Amino acid sequence: MNAVETRDLHVYYGENHVIKGVSLEIPEKCIFALMGPSGCGKSTFLRTLNRIIELREEARVEGEVRIYGKNIYSPDVDPIEIRKNVGMVFQEPNPFPHLTIYENVALGVKLNKLVSSKEELDKRVEWALKKASLWGEVKDRLRDYPSNLSGGQRQRLVIARALAMKPKIILMDEPTANIDPVGTAKVEELLFELKKDYTIILVTHSPHQAARVSDYVGFLYLGELIETGPTKKVFENPEHELTEKYVTGVL
Repeated sequence: MNAVETRDLHVYYGENHVIKGVSLEIPEKCIFALMGPSGCGKSTFLRTLNRIIELREEARVEGEVRIYGKNIYSPDVDPIEIRKNVGMVFQEPNPFPHLTIYENVALGVKLNKLVSSKEELDKRVEWALKKASLWGEVKDRLRDYPSNLSGGQRQRLVIARALAMKPKIILMDEPTANIDPVGTAKVEELLFELKKDYTIILVTHSPHQAARVSDYVGFLYLGELIETGPTKKVFENPEHELTEKYVTGVL
């Protein structure tokens, strides 16, 4: 079954046509990497998948985005519900600095009343930190603040915060762009674990990262989807000359 499907998706910022007729299918429980040079529309595309694109007043979306078969842009769909099921991790590790490690993970769960007792909340926080491969490093310092964590740890804390909501899909916008190689390796390792239970859609400007971690890949260039398919095939036998130039580093 496809977790995500877009049909003739167009996105505009005012007069600027950013995403141009993108149609693709993303199977569930895999890592799909959307790659392309900076400024080609990758982050914009990602933001249509949980409707946070709407937080920009000048944005306009045309076409369909289907999550497990349901068009999330239908008038009867509540964007808040969509965002609970489709978690998001941004490029800059952005835990809330004035909240403790524990409070960062617990916040969304409490605001959305997903558990009914302190004991359940404690369990959910521990579960999410374990899922994010961070529990062993922070279990004795849950009252500490994120500023005392490394960049890679902060990014895994943000992933734990997203996981605590028990989403079905996780969107990641260049999650390793601002962390060191050790942190990057840990996040990439974590992705392989997470795809057993989640569909992960990863935006990256690094073809090397896409080749390392993804099962399927799409190449976006100037707002158009040039090529998509299983990662091995796209890298070893690309159908489009632009794709070949990009994956070999010419573009």
